[in-house]
Amino acid sequence: MKIVGNTKDIPERTLSVLEEILKWTRVTAIPKVKEILLAMLPTDEEKVAYHCSTGRNSRRVAKKTGVDHTTIARWWKKWYRARLGEIQPVKGGGSRFVRSFSLENFGIEVPSLKKIVSSTQTPHIEEAVEKTERETNDRKQ
Repeated sequence: MKIVGNTKDIPERTLSVLEEILKWTRVTAIPKVKEILLAMLPTDEEKVAYHCSTGRNSRRVAKKTGVDHTTIARWWKKWYRARLGEIQPVKGGGSRFVRSFSLENFGIEVPSLKKIVSSTQTPHIEEAVEKTERETNDRKQ
């Protein structure tokens, strides 16, 4: 095969073609990825947990969602098997999950953390949370 033209342009042209292929691959994959995310994250707690899974430990993600950290670890395994993220080992043993996708990029709303935490707490704790929020808002004004 004979190459016509300047050979130094080949890597640039190759890169351009690869970028075009990547663009179209992403566009065609968006509906399927969104469908998978919605199927794998049916509850508000799961959506928030997935959103917060950026390398934090399971206990920190559990505090954000109001579910037990062992449930978070179980979800991480399920999401990893579905290829929705990667498992990263940490020093001292254990692992953490890092999500691959931002829900917002697929038009999936991440529920309010306040709504999730409030629904899992007793009324007197909810009142304390609301009081703290009011005090914070008063200080901002």
